[in-house]
Amino acid sequence: MHTLADGLRLSMNWMDSLILVIYFVVVLGIAFAAKRSVHSTLDFFLSGRSLPAWVTGLAFVSANLGATEILGMAANGAQYGAYTVHWYLIGAIPAMVFLGLVMMPFYYNSKVRSVPEFLLRRFSSSSHLLSAVIFAVASVLIAGVNLYALAIVLQALLGWPIPLSIVIAGVFVLIYITVGGLTSAIYNEVLQFFVIVAALVPLTVLGLIRVGGVSGVIDKVTASEGAQFLSAWGGTGFGQDNPLGANWLTISLGLGFAISFGYWTTNFAEVQRSLSAKNLSAARRTPLIAAFPKMFIPLVVVLPGLIALIMQPNIGQPGSQYDYNSAIPLLMAQLLPNGVLGLAVTGLMASFMAGMAANVSSFNTVFTADIWEPYIKPNMPDSHYLTVGRVITAIGVVIGIGTAFIAASFSNIMNYMQTLFSFFNVPLFATFILALFWKRMTAKAGFWGLLLGTLAPIAFYSMYRVGIVDMDSAQGVNMIAAIIALVTDLAVSVPIALATTPKPEAELAGLVYTRADATDSGEMQRGDDAWYRKPALLGWGAIVLAVLCYVPFSL
Repeated sequence: MHTLADGLRLSMNWMDSLILVIYFVVVLGIAFAAKRSVHSTLDFFLSGRSLPAWVTGLAFVSANLGATEILGMAANGAQYGAYTVHWYLIGAIPAMVFLGLVMMPFYYNSKVRSVPEFLLRRFSSSSHLLSAVIFAVASVLIAGVNLYALAIVLQALLGWPIPLSIVIAGVFVLIYITVGGLTSAIYNEVLQFFVIVAALVPLTVLGLIRVGGVSGVIDKVTASEGAQFLSAWGGTGFGQDNPLGANWLTISLGLGFAISFGYWTTNFAEVQRSLSAKNLSAARRTPLIAAFPKMFIPLVVVLPGLIALIMQPNIGQPGSQYDYNSAIPLLMAQLLPNGVLGLAVTGLMASFMAGMAANVSSFNTVFTADIWEPYIKPNMPDSHYLTVGRVITAIGVVIGIGTAFIAASFSNIMNYMQTLFSFFNVPLFATFILALFWKRMTAKAGFWGLLLGTLAPIAFYSMYRVGIVDMDSAQGVNMIAAIIALVTDLAVSVPIALATTPKPEAELAGLVYTRADATDSGEMQRGDDAWYRKPALLGWGAIVLAVLCYVPFSL
């Protein structure tokens, strides 16, 4: 089991503890305030489809800003350097724009409560059940990562035992989701976004001051790791060496297409935030609004990873007491004064709870709406499914506690997370793209493509773990696994689809891409037609800005 070094222990005073207590009180207050709006399963699972775009947009990015982002991307910054910006600029922004401009009209207008339910309408119950099970398993595994990361951080920073840390975090997430449903989770995610940013900005600024500013980072990292460590594309030609162990093709196709589009367009923890928006216009703008803060998150996550590498040059190396996951806690222990320290600890707890809450809320929706209601207890009163949703939330937290320790064998939790994405999200994306853009796609093709597309990367990764496949980087393995998942799904689905009978075209209305459906603006509300709210402007603006953000790392 990987734990953080005891040398990271913090000296918290009464002011730090007070900040932490106030945060927990506010979180529970939001939950009980949200409870008044929960009267049905639609309220509990999708906030009654009533939230404005700015709220769902911030919740969208905050749901992703969990343990994997804070600890994992800082760990990536220390381990891989500027190559980490690929996860933001090519590994997030294009897919978020594609979700908002192309896919959301089909998700939202079909009135589905979850991503797997779309496959039920497009294909059959077999594809639906398989995708629901995959989503449920992936959700609790990812929720477990957030719990585990929180536990090891609190043990190192505050001296709390790991079981106590897990229980405290789990209980708070359980309370505010069970009481207030998705509305509570989303409004808390908005709060958590600002708390996380407020915690990370001082950490980054003080870190820069310690190492001599941006020029100090460049000079010191170049001296120790080489200039290539600060170049996103340097050394990515075929046959060239780089810390990531990948080339431009695996980065572009494996990360930029397979993993990125697989995660951002089908991961229900994200899509659920868009589905809770008040109308189609707000739903489309949700991921587009989120794209803008997303591309600047590296300034307060990846940059601290580089600063930690300068301050502790042997971080992550054999024999070091600090692994890569220690990057952020290391800076907190060495840089922050009391008061700011309490805010930083609160920000870490907020990030872990945001990540866990996003996955637990998606788990309870998928289990209730896609497994329990259609296959175990159909045709029950709505109140029955509302009760099941609350009960399964508690069960999901308990399972998340159990899966937390699966992450214990990974010194960089982002490696583990990307492994999960290549297993579960990539084949789902391949199946969804065929379902959405090809009328000839059939239910049998969807089932077998999804099943074998999931098993293929698991088999490849297993061969890597036992030494049959030899590769230099775990992230390089994940990118190859993602490409294998994508190709396998397509190679299986296409011939089966051509050999089986598709649904009649009349049954595919609203479920297969047409330009009319894709450009449907839905029911507009006052102000939705303002020029600065136009999805196309937001989407292409985000793409252009992402390209410009690559420039400093490409010179």
